[in-house]
Amino acid sequence: MFKRIIHFLKNRLLLVIIIGFVIGILATIYSHKLVEATSTDESCKMCHVHPHVFDSWKLSVHYDTRVGIRIQCVDCHLPPKGQGFLKEKIIASTRDAYGYIFKDSANFNWEAKSTLEQAQHHVFKESCVHCHENLFPLTLTKKGQDAHLYYTQKEDELRCINCHLNVGHYDPNALHAQNVNFGNTDNENLEVYAEATIVSEHTDYTEQIPNTTISFNMKAIPEGSFKIGSPDSEPLRDTDEGPVKEVKIGSFFMAEVEVSWNEFLAFYTATASEGRSTDTEGSRLNAEVDAITGPTPPYGQPDQNWGMGKRPAITMSFEAAETYCKWLSQVTGKTYRLPTEAEWEYACRGGIESPYFFEGSPKDFSQKGLFQKIFGNTSDAINKYIIFKENSELKTQEPGLVEANPFGLKNMLGNAAEYCSDWYAPDAYSKLSDGAINPKGPSSGEEHVIRGGSFKSEVEDIRNASRDYTRTEAWLKTDPQMPKSKWWLSDCNFIGFRVVCEFNENTGK
Repeated sequence: MFKRIIHFLKNRLLLVIIIGFVIGILATIYSHKLVEATSTDESCKMCHVHPHVFDSWKLSVHYDTRVGIRIQCVDCHLPPKGQGFLKEKIIASTRDAYGYIFKDSANFNWEAKSTLEQAQHHVFKESCVHCHENLFPLTLTKKGQDAHLYYTQKEDELRCINCHLNVGHYDPNALHAQNVNFGNTDNENLEVYAEATIVSEHTDYTEQIPNTTISFNMKAIPEGSFKIGSPDSEPLRDTDEGPVKEVKIGSFFMAEVEVSWNEFLAFYTATASEGRSTDTEGSRLNAEVDAITGPTPPYGQPDQNWGMGKRPAITMSFEAAETYCKWLSQVTGKTYRLPTEAEWEYACRGGIESPYFFEGSPKDFSQKGLFQKIFGNTSDAINKYIIFKENSELKTQEPGLVEANPFGLKNMLGNAAEYCSDWYAPDAYSKLSDGAINPKGPSSGEEHVIRGGSFKSEVEDIRNASRDYTRTEAWLKTDPQMPKSKWWLSDCNFIGFRVVCEFNENTGK
């Protein structure tokens, strides 16, 4: 009897094993088929309800390739099989299904999602090199060879899409070459100013750039004293904002808004060296701007295709900003320059000692924390004065969208970060003495101060006292030119500058 039971159990176990084996084979086969079926372009379209993406794909070099191979969605947006394909597929499928069910695609910021910052989370370098195994084909140009050689030296820092962002989705406005047509504008029907504005007293004025159609407003900033930096009690502060010191600032003029594209293109048109050289012989110079050499054509579109006009000019180097000031001084006869850090913060505060030049605490406006993310910040006051991450649509905006600070200045906080003339040092304030007059920061350094935050900044980075600094090497990381441009930044789209004018003998004092 016992033997029969043992025999029965063995037969039952064998049957279970066979059934399990068959089920396992079927599950493997059909799970593979399921993975394949949900990896087609048609399957992707079920959740990705934005047809412009598929339209731009069909216009790209990845759709109609020279060798006849059509690159599919998963070929770029998932890693190759065996390199994390299934894991990333589950993550992407879950995310996309959630977005399809619970979100409204009409509210998506597709323009922002196409930027390098966001695209790098959905395009895999492993997929690029899986197809492009040879980075130095015989047909590659000399510039391409230089760029790919640089890539091989910086593989840990760079992605293929740093330079080839639009190969999968064609963008007619994306230029991956030297932009020799940059700066061409049509001002034939506008008044050309014959001379600069004459300033005889310390009051607001509108500067006219001679031999151009461009003018801009300057605000008279009175002399005074203020406390530079932030106290230990200020929410979300950084340690480089202290210790607080009281300093004295003389009177000066400051531009109402950041230097606009209209203004910068006046400089570019007068001085651009057209890529031939960076000396006076290769520059489009005239008698009025002799010895001022301007930028070479940019690589791509510096305004990020957001628009020029009154928007702040961005992506130029610190040297380009300083050269603009020298040119502006020369053509107007005044003394224009970048603000010192102390002048900048004094003008930004407008006599206010709190974190902002309007009522409110950084904690009131912060989006960090579950409560804030669900219900938003507790006040709309910040939206009246600042273009920042939460209201910018992740791009620069025209200055008319915000109100001015007590000194009549707009966008001192947000929109575009601004160069200051000071070298950056985290302990700069500790070396200041109370009562210092017009301090200019350290005598030397490696990077320069930038202030004000930008369209991509969180609330902690758009306070009056918040400090930041340039990152010269990182901001030129993906410039494909050899040598790299000294005029344009390839990896920083949020930096601009604002000019000040000294109140001296050149302005009637």
